[in-house]
Amino acid sequence: MNTQNIYEQSLDMNAANFAPLTPLSFLERAARVYPDRLSIIHEDTKYTWGETYKRCCLLASSLQKMGIGVGDTVSFMGANTPETFEAHFGVPMIGAVLNALNVRLDAKAIAFILDHAETKVLFTDREYSSTIKAALELVVNKPMVIDIDDPYYQEGELLGEQNYEQVLANGDDDYSCFQIADEWQAISLNYTSGTTGDPKGVVFHHRGAYLNAVSNVLCWDMVSHPIYLWTLPMFHCNGWCWPWSLATVTGTSVCLRHVRDSVIFEAIKKHKVSHFCGAPVVLNTLINAADELKQGIDHKISAMTAGAAPPAAVIAGMENLGFSVTHVYGLTETYGPCVVCAPQEEWADISIDDRAELLARQGVRAPLQDELMVADPETLEPVPRDGKTMGEIFMRGNLVMKGYLKNPKTTEASFAGGWFHTGDLAVWHEDGYTQIKDRSKDIIISGGENISSLEVESVLFKHPKILEAAVVASTDEKWGEVPCAFVCLKSGQEMSKQELIAYCREELAGFKIPKKVVFGPIDKTSTGKVQKYLLRAKAEEVELFVNK
Repeated sequence: MNTQNIYEQSLDMNAANFAPLTPLSFLERAARVYPDRLSIIHEDTKYTWGETYKRCCLLASSLQKMGIGVGDTVSFMGANTPETFEAHFGVPMIGAVLNALNVRLDAKAIAFILDHAETKVLFTDREYSSTIKAALELVVNKPMVIDIDDPYYQEGELLGEQNYEQVLANGDDDYSCFQIADEWQAISLNYTSGTTGDPKGVVFHHRGAYLNAVSNVLCWDMVSHPIYLWTLPMFHCNGWCWPWSLATVTGTSVCLRHVRDSVIFEAIKKHKVSHFCGAPVVLNTLINAADELKQGIDHKISAMTAGAAPPAAVIAGMENLGFSVTHVYGLTETYGPCVVCAPQEEWADISIDDRAELLARQGVRAPLQDELMVADPETLEPVPRDGKTMGEIFMRGNLVMKGYLKNPKTTEASFAGGWFHTGDLAVWHEDGYTQIKDRSKDIIISGGENISSLEVESVLFKHPKILEAAVVASTDEKWGEVPCAFVCLKSGQEMSKQELIAYCREELAGFKIPKKVVFGPIDKTSTGKVQKYLLRAKAEEVELFVNK
């Protein structure tokens, strides 16, 4: 008797019925179906999807001629310009891995990343030449350096032997690609500081990038051909996968080098922007902009926000401006957004303020996120959906990273029990919506950037005058959260806030420097453990430090 499943008999996977998932296919389709639709607007420069595909192919073939191939890292220290957008397709076309660098990091952190990633080629925008120049003096193995010489930004210096356009000129006009051999293959590498000084390299695969690109579109009910404004840095989880999402719906990217209220409103009005993403600090900037900047907008605009949980007042403020806000949640390890505060129909009938309170929650799993739960971090037993019992947020499915580069121990720990451990503590409401209440690892999220309290503490501890230091998050109207440093000096020592900040400025990236400082004894338990929950409460009463 034949016991084989009849649906497995002579019904094998083959080239005709199976293709590995990759977002490169979105670009190839966009170029074939809508070759003349605008893909990118950068100042006075405009490209169509046909031209963008061509430029990506030229980048890929030129890198290939340099000897770059499968598994090689190509780093980009780039702004939100066409070059960084094109890198999301051109680099993985040849099986190489894109490492979009956080332009706000200091030279030490950049040097660590370049060495840890074993970067073969580094593309760098001249705006960041001072940081890169210092970083290149620290790296063990110096990569090939290629300049991004943006004609609309001519400050800074050129560090490479050739520029981006010269690289494209060396490409093969006949090169074409939209398929890969293995969807589990790495597509990008993003570094997150986590809770240690050295960043961890989060590896994305083609399958996850493909699925999250589609999930983004579904989260927003996005139709074809949106006009998307790049207020979100493309180095943040590959722009939350939006370069790939925009290829899915053949949208138009409006590039924005610097995020300022005047240029955002100008771009919205000039290009009829329909969508943009950003941390709550970006939304707050728009709410508090001069009234004259807000005039003249007569079309619907959708904003997606994540990072530090947006205060309900910020969401309400945006809705009062006529913007529709979608709150999402995720981590670098989950390709950016994988949880969405999906609105229910009945929410439309309540006041803006009440609706904002509901929208400020993290929400439910995104369309292509497989599983999400709030559970006891030790037993992995789900907590009651009572809106009170605290647990940790866990996820699993295709929108979870491949793992941490060269870090098997941490990778194994983060996947313990068959779930990804986020480290974020939350409650589960009766309606199934999650809401973060605290962070078990004391990460501070300031303006969308992750700051490790342990990293800042370690820098403070190195100062010869400092005996003890503790750093906690303090809420801030503009940045969402800022670091507050509690410092206990050694006996007989004196130190001003100005001196402490000046020291931190030499050791840390600007966004990591404490914005609040308190001198004095630090609250501890009887066993000597710092009571950070007490410090957080005290930090709320501390005024921001202004260096005069």
